[in-house]
Amino acid sequence: MPAAASYQPARLPDPTRPLAGERVRLEPIDAGRHASDLFEAADPSRPDADPRLWDFMSFGPFSSAAELAEWAAARQGDVDPLTYAIVDLKAGRAAGSAALQRATPEHGFIEIGHVWFGPPLQRTPQGTEAILLLLRHAFDELGYRRVEWKCDVRNARSRAAAERLGFRLEGVFRRHMIVKGASRDTAWYAIVDEEWPEVAAALERWLAPDNFDASGRQRRRLQDLRA
Repeated sequence: MPAAASYQPARLPDPTRPLAGERVRLEPIDAGRHASDLFEAADPSRPDADPRLWDFMSFGPFSSAAELAEWAAARQGDVDPLTYAIVDLKAGRAAGSAALQRATPEHGFIEIGHVWFGPPLQRTPQGTEAILLLLRHAFDELGYRRVEWKCDVRNARSRAAAERLGFRLEGVFRRHMIVKGASRDTAWYAIVDEEWPEVAAALERWLAPDNFDASGRQRRRLQDLRA
């Protein structure tokens, strides 16, 4: 009998529950609590602003904290997508967001999407831990057997991030969506349950304190640990 025949449906994420790690805490988005911090992290006038931050997102850029608050308020309390603000515990401020979405418990798949990191979160252990928390929640706590990651095929940064984290490319869906009035071909990535233990072990080894020197530089790359 195929293994899938005994599969028990996964559970939906709890829209009131935060996810806590060593470096970050993922809090269900709240406009009043998070909008100001998020706008500061994404503010195009900051010295280290990322001019490409919104290039492939279906929302943004935001011209003011009030505009970002409207976006956050529209997602506050939603179950799907369930949007989290990513709070850097050391800084005590939100610096990006990500969502669990397209949850299909009966078939056991869910997607990590709407991921954006402001400059303070980019290329940091905090950003990596945020995705690990979502993966661990999906596989280990909710019982999903497949977690997806999708992005515009032209989005080199998102594709590199997916591959670094351990997602595998499964193909390209041509003319898949219209985003901000333009046609999008979508690169489709996933991690499945049989791959998850190895992916998780590499992420945890990379995030271990002894993988960073006194200046916070990594000693070994995540890709090398997985290999």
